[in-house]
Amino acid sequence: MTVPAARALDGLRLAVSWLTVVPVRAGTVDAAACRRAILLAPVVGALLGAAGAGLLAGLLALGAPALLAGLLVVGALALLTRGMHVDGLADTADGLGCYGPPERALAVMRDGGAGPFAVVTLIVVLGVQASALAALGAAGRWGAVVLAAAAGRAAFAWCCRRGMPAARPDGMGALVAGSQPVSVPVLWWLVLAGGGVLAVPGRPWLGPLGVAASAAVVALLAGHTRRRLGGITGDVLGAASEVATTVVLAVCALTG
Repeated sequence: MTVPAARALDGLRLAVSWLTVVPVRAGTVDAAACRRAILLAPVVGALLGAAGAGLLAGLLALGAPALLAGLLVVGALALLTRGMHVDGLADTADGLGCYGPPERALAVMRDGGAGPFAVVTLIVVLGVQASALAALGAAGRWGAVVLAAAAGRAAFAWCCRRGMPAARPDGMGALVAGSQPVSVPVLWWLVLAGGGVLAVPGRPWLGPLGVAASAAVVALLAGHTRRRLGGITGDVLGAASEVATTVVLAVCALTG
């Protein structure tokens, strides 16, 4: 195996170790490996999306009501990711929703408790995901599930683009902040938009539209967290992933 291939494999192993419960040995964890893990995160997202689509299809084949199947898939994906992204979404919602300087917001995020902003955000986001999955499953739009999960992980690269600082001197945010050229998320979004043409049979515009909408929402979220917190944290990455995934699922579930 060539050195570049070996390094890419190390990055992929680290991404799988970070982002899933799959017991993969991460190997060397340094700045270069972390950079490659963020770069390859959408690949892991696509694998998680494929697992979710397969579970959704299986539940529907067994006669489960569509909404029940959607809820179970949301829960299964949370288990497969250790609930990290959902936890990040809750903490980010509470941090951005509180009053006071950035230090107070970061303290609220680190506290780990779920306040009212977190509860409402989780209800809305996970509810939209479950209902969208129900609609996608009923319509046989399995590719949209894969697309959404991959787009969610592509959000990492934008949040970690060069020029984006970390809000804290420690933690995952400090490890990966500023590690990605702007070209990385842009290329990922272009690739996903191109592949999204095939995600919704009969409505080829919905996949690219979902990716474009998710990119816009992630850009707004990243910009707001930079102004409010001073940069990104690991929680912000999780929030961006969940929001981007939700946007793609919702758009691809449209009937227009």
